[in-house]
Amino acid sequence: MSEPRVRRAEIAIEQSHVDRVYARLAELRSQAEAMRSKGYEIGHGAQREAVFEQASMLFERDMMVYHANQTLASLDAEYEGLVFGRLDHTSRETVYVGRLGIRDADFDNLVTDWRAPAAAAFYQATAEDPMDVVRRRVIRCSGQTVLDVDDDVLIPEGVPDDMRVVGEGALMAALGRARGEKMRDIVATIQKEQDEVIRAPWRGVTEITGGPGTGKTAVALHRAAYLLYRHRRQLGGAGVLVIGPSGVFTNYISRVLPSMGETNVELRALGQVLDGIEATRQDPARLAAIKGSLRMRKILLRALRDTPPDAPTEMRIVYRGEVLKLTAKELDRVRRKVHTQGGPPNRSRVRAAETLLAALADKAEEYARADGRTVDREELITDLGERLEFHRFLVVWWPVLYPAQVLRWLGDERRLAKASRQLLDSDEIALLAASMADRSRGWTVADIALLDELRVLLGPPPKRRRRQQVELEAEQERDSTATRGPQRPEHYDEYSHIVVDESQDLSPMQWRMVGRRGKYASWTVVGDPVQSSWPDPGEAAQARDQAFGPRTPRRRYTLRTNYRNSAEIFALAARVVAGHAEADDLPDAVRATGIEPQIRGLEPGTVEGAVQAAVKELLDAVEGTVGVICAMDRVPQVSGWLAAQADERLKVVGSLDSKGLEYDAVVLLEPSELIRESLTGRRVLYVALTRATQQLVVLASDDGWLPDGR
Repeated sequence: MSEPRVRRAEIAIEQSHVDRVYARLAELRSQAEAMRSKGYEIGHGAQREAVFEQASMLFERDMMVYHANQTLASLDAEYEGLVFGRLDHTSRETVYVGRLGIRDADFDNLVTDWRAPAAAAFYQATAEDPMDVVRRRVIRCSGQTVLDVDDDVLIPEGVPDDMRVVGEGALMAALGRARGEKMRDIVATIQKEQDEVIRAPWRGVTEITGGPGTGKTAVALHRAAYLLYRHRRQLGGAGVLVIGPSGVFTNYISRVLPSMGETNVELRALGQVLDGIEATRQDPARLAAIKGSLRMRKILLRALRDTPPDAPTEMRIVYRGEVLKLTAKELDRVRRKVHTQGGPPNRSRVRAAETLLAALADKAEEYARADGRTVDREELITDLGERLEFHRFLVVWWPVLYPAQVLRWLGDERRLAKASRQLLDSDEIALLAASMADRSRGWTVADIALLDELRVLLGPPPKRRRRQQVELEAEQERDSTATRGPQRPEHYDEYSHIVVDESQDLSPMQWRMVGRRGKYASWTVVGDPVQSSWPDPGEAAQARDQAFGPRTPRRRYTLRTNYRNSAEIFALAARVVAGHAEADDLPDAVRATGIEPQIRGLEPGTVEGAVQAAVKELLDAVEGTVGVICAMDRVPQVSGWLAAQADERLKVVGSLDSKGLEYDAVVLLEPSELIRESLTGRRVLYVALTRATQQLVVLASDDGWLPDGR
């Protein structure tokens, strides 16, 4: 039989099984819908029952509806490409591998979940260690239709006479496919070195390092899905948090975990970690380095202990016909005494009142001694402590403080200089004060970590809510639980597992912020030191280790194969970063296309036209996405140039926001500007040069960005 006929026959065999799977999937969906309807019927019935029976019935309703919705969400998420693999063992047993485990009505296995031990051989078996697998088949589907199959024979001498083999494997074909707007999962093409990381033990800290295109992010997300599958009892209740560098990045990876049935994992950018505030704007590199340094914690602590700008500078109160007066210096002395006793200011008002009353008693005793009199100290403190005028003074002198309020104080250069003495130089003070004084564009990503630090240092403000509001929120919480599952409280810090991507870029202050969310968590940490945009890796490492705490074990995996870039594109990137990285730190690009990256010179006045022409050329050349990468402050301008090219495949991103992303083709504008805007220079340019999978066009008005000038 010819190769095309064999392929068509094998596709038909797999189509028959896929049809059976989707028929069973429809049955399971109907059963879940029936369960949800039954739950709502119970809820309606509860309205007619006695009060003491309602709670039990509503709880039963909530559980039925919640589990039914979870099942339906899982079935819907796994619908596309449900079956993607098949293992034929020496025992003649056949195991189909897919995104979800499915059994037929007789509990016979139709599909084995890719995370299950029985599916491990799909990723781990090799010709050297076949794990009793004769043939490994990748099944490529679109919806419910089988498009193609590709086989790997692992035990050639074990192939039965009736077993037909087609194709050359799926990985390289998958690498050559067009990229879409969202990141795809890699469940069908996970490689052995990646699978070892995915299935590593969940406790402790797992670090994943590797250069661009090695699949670090995909591996980390698949690891989260695997851990939830294998250890749902330990991890599922407390929850999993995934933190990425930017909103652009988190949007890009947003479909990966849902496509594997995990819909309850929280996904946040660094600018979204603090509840109630979202920041997307990046500071210039030098300013971000100041805000991210551990020096800022000392500055913030000094700032919040300073006298609030609107606080009264003198206190006068009459006691038994005598005016007791505390001067500004005396009030400052009282404030310092309260702060030295420790505790967050928002929890210290009672102590502040007691210390202030003690100072007034001292003043009264001082006056009395001068006149030869005595004062009943306890009586004075009781009398003054009950006065309305004293409490009115206390409220404005020791006010409830909020993080944003304290951070804005640092916009006053004199106040900032006082808080940062011996920590910042005059230029740094001027730069930081100007940033804090200008709030017209909102907070930056680096500010979020400072606000979170202040949140902890200040302590929570007192909550005063009417009973009716509390009851309404409780009812809303109960209804949301019935449909979406448990909701996290504000500033939740009890996650069971935290994934941090692009970890090499986290500042020390950001590590402190992330660490608060993982007090009880195990960790998966993804990064590449060569791509770092943080200028002081030693300080960041110290903060990172403090975030991890004493957790053990700590294991480290290095991925060394670049699946993203063509060998031609990566050769240029490696040349640019060669002086800043050892050869062993760079991955091996395994895919050659024969298409060299193009470097085009720019003349004054031609930049806009050159960008437009290059973009049009690449949109015509590739089926997938085209990214235009430029310096961060250039993004609005470049976006304006390309506004007329209304193609959803086209994206314009700044250098920092390009981290973790990939495009079929990239136009990189003015690489020297990327070097100048970053404190780590060529490392950021290296990131930008490694975003393209197929074609790269560099537009440059100078050649200083090339190590050899050409």
